[in-house]
Amino acid sequence: MISPPQLTLLSDFGLSDIYVGVMKGVISRINPEIKVIDLTHQIPPQNIAAARFCLMSACSYFPDGTVHLAVVDPGVGSTRRAIAVEYEHGYLVAPDNGIISGVLSQSRAIRAVELTNPQYWRVTNPSHTFHGRDIFAPCAAHLANGVAIQNLGREINIDSLVELDFPFGCQITTGAVGCIQYIDIFGNLITNIPGSYVENENWYVIIGDLKIKGGETYNTVPVGNAVALVGSEGWVEIAINRGNAQEQLNVQLAQTVELKS
Repeated sequence: MISPPQLTLLSDFGLSDIYVGVMKGVISRINPEIKVIDLTHQIPPQNIAAARFCLMSACSYFPDGTVHLAVVDPGVGSTRRAIAVEYEHGYLVAPDNGIISGVLSQSRAIRAVELTNPQYWRVTNPSHTFHGRDIFAPCAAHLANGVAIQNLGREINIDSLVELDFPFGCQITTGAVGCIQYIDIFGNLITNIPGSYVENENWYVIIGDLKIKGGETYNTVPVGNAVALVGSEGWVEIAINRGNAQEQLNVQLAQTVELKS
């Protein structure tokens, strides 16, 4: 583990209620020296796909050994598993609903456990509606504090972990086919097509009935016009110069996109 221990926190809890602060309090009671870094708490409510993308995009910026705690959990209290995963660069603690599948599409998982050992929960009878407080936060804190992942519960098969249906875009002879995997606060439409699939300067994307020319920056086109470009995380995205592409183009998550290059 890194020293001092470091833990990131991602959720859909927002900042109007006490939920985030309470989770941090639980972590602090286990070890007040754990450095907690907020990735975001503004994931759209119950939007596992958005959480998956944000977690996948953020993890590589942290030192090896960091514990990443992600709680977007519409299945809280159901039979969905609470899990911790050791992967080649650190640890992931989350509900088993696909939220960590983006990270594991890029980095190898080493072992996974279901969080079944109540010794590392906040209480032995956790709330049915707030596992973030009672199970995930304390287990993540103990993990950051040096507890071996095997102690947190029973080992499970890595291949049994839930995945979301957002694979890499598929490269074809004339370019690639993918979909919108995330829409950011600016309304930019981020696809799952890697920017490395762009092979020349005269590329464009097709979404619905629209053909959108590729460029290098948002201001490649006049204000109010659409442009396709490779964004900061290396994915092909669609934007409106000083506008909102989701609203202006009426595009939704998972909508098909074609890259022509």
